[in-house]
Amino acid sequence: MGIQIRAVVITVSDRCARGEREDLSGEALAGLLLDAGAEVAARAILSDDPEPLAAALRAYADRDDVNLVVTTGGTGLSPRDNTPEATRAVVEREVPGLSEAMRAETLRQTPTAMLSRAVCGVRSGALVVNLPGSPRGVRECFAVVRPVLAHAVALAAGRAHEDAK
Repeated sequence: MGIQIRAVVITVSDRCARGEREDLSGEALAGLLLDAGAEVAARAILSDDPEPLAAALRAYADRDDVNLVVTTGGTGLSPRDNTPEATRAVVEREVPGLSEAMRAETLRQTPTAMLSRAVCGVRSGALVVNLPGSPRGVRECFAVVRPVLAHAVALAAGRAHEDAK
């Protein structure tokens, strides 16, 4: 018996938060989650400020009706890219294999993938995954984690191994 994924999509972008740019990566991510059979419980657009982002990650991961929080944006080298730091500040345990797999696979398609600082982890039984801030990056990275997403979410929620498949 599988687990129902109930996800939150957080777009991390100063320009989107100010209304200067359309949130294309968040739209792409929400669509991919729905296509994978997930429910999208909430969406948010936040600036790259680390403290409000960490607070939002905490609040969403701690909700009883959420078992997956996925961010898009803020994972690069720019001075305002704070998503990995905010994620590390709130997760209880990191899941480096997910981030490593995304970097390794997408590096086959673009050399800039090696610049990603994306982090994945678990907080309050919810899986937290950082994705890049472009629709293409979201699609490529989501394709890497999609095959194990339901299993990872079930395990993060404390479901037995045999129930998580």
